[in-house]
Amino acid sequence: MKELIQVQNLYKSFGNGAKRVDVLRGIDLTFYQGERVAIVGASGVGKTTLLHILGTLDRPTSGKVLYGGRDVFILNEKELAFFRNREIGFVFQFHHLLPEFNALENTMMPCLIYGMAKKEASARAEEILTLVGLKDRLSHKPGELSGGEQQRVAVARALVLEPKILLADEPTGNLDSKTGEAVFSLLQELNRIKNVTLIMVTHNPNLASQMPRQILLLDGKATG
Repeated sequence: MKELIQVQNLYKSFGNGAKRVDVLRGIDLTFYQGERVAIVGASGVGKTTLLHILGTLDRPTSGKVLYGGRDVFILNEKELAFFRNREIGFVFQFHHLLPEFNALENTMMPCLIYGMAKKEASARAEEILTLVGLKDRLSHKPGELSGGEQQRVAVARALVLEPKILLADEPTGNLDSKTGEAVFSLLQELNRIKNVTLIMVTHNPNLASQMPRQILLLDGKATG
């Protein structure tokens, strides 16, 4: 498989002096195009911190994250935001949909931020919403959708620009078990169809066990 992301000697600390907390302590990882990976570990070990750094939402204290051999953290904030918008999709535990906009409009947002014409953005959003099973819910606002449907909109929004990587932080954590399984199955199916690399943080051992690769975070180190 093609190497997509290389993490080299990654450290992340919070605070200073006596209050300094070292969360990530020299992590080296490689992620490949199209693979499915679960990041697991006890609460507070830095799973979300690692995911945020992979997604360029946070910067490491030291170390490198290479995308296609390119160190993304040499980019300034504007350049990094553009890279993130185009190359990375995010799905969080809470859907973070804008309540005043319908499913189609919420899904279009990354396209409009990217600078795409509204007509093309709308067509892309409708296509991906249809793919995730929401063809008949395009005009519904978040308050008119079930929890599972809201998360499906969030997944569609994350994939509308066809990023190479999808980062999911406890994507089923706010859903009942049946709905959560359905959303997880959708993520796996989209990984297969789109060949998008899926990296998922989860506390759910059942879901983690269904991922071909598991990375365990323990004492600031990563194995797997």
